[in-house]
Amino acid sequence: MKKTTQAKYKRILLKLSGEALGGSTGIGISPEAVHDMAMQVRAVRELGVQVVVVVGGGNIFRGLAGSEKGIERATGDYMGMLATVINSLALQDALEKCGVATRVQSAISMSQVAEPFIRRRAVRHLEKGRVVIFGGGTGNPYFSTDTAAALRANEIGAEVILKATKVDGIYDSDPKKNPKAKKYDKVSYITALQKQLKVMDSTAFSLCMDNKMPIIVFDVFKPDNLKKVVMGQEVGTLVTD
Repeated sequence: MKKTTQAKYKRILLKLSGEALGGSTGIGISPEAVHDMAMQVRAVRELGVQVVVVVGGGNIFRGLAGSEKGIERATGDYMGMLATVINSLALQDALEKCGVATRVQSAISMSQVAEPFIRRRAVRHLEKGRVVIFGGGTGNPYFSTDTAAALRANEIGAEVILKATKVDGIYDSDPKKNPKAKKYDKVSYITALQKQLKVMDSTAFSLCMDNKMPIIVFDVFKPDNLKKVVMGQEVGTLVTD
């Protein structure tokens, strides 16, 4: 891969929601949406950046929603983890069709479709220029894929978590309900907690705060936004200490 000096980061973790792969409805898997995401990741890889992806499963099944409808919570969470592996395989397929070598590692053992999560092996893949997708969440019920992202980012030595969303950053209130909502360009962990800005769930956010892992929340649906963030342009909202 051709490297340039443009990238601000050498190793990033991209947190994608399952809905990002579901197209306009956010449900199921849209081949066009998955392809678009793969192209954005490829553009970042071409800058010489090492990329790790953690993807959610909300487009297929969300454990918490299932438990509200009567499914036992732990069972529902395991079902949601399996959904993240399905999304991981879909993204891997799209990336490899774009010419990007990719490995899927799962926190739940399923050796026929994905490698087990092994930190040293994941780092070695990154050093060889492969994109690594972590599926299966943390492998434990009651933990979100946000927590999986925070955990894996710290484990593999990522410099930043890029949380891809449908909004262009963090606001002091819901911009869809309040036209006067104020957008933050930068916010501290403490402020985000005190104002309950819902950057991530509390477990994930605490893990980032304790380990001083910066988070950038940005709109991944705007063309080239991921590349702009990686190049250090002021896109979205930076959460830091």
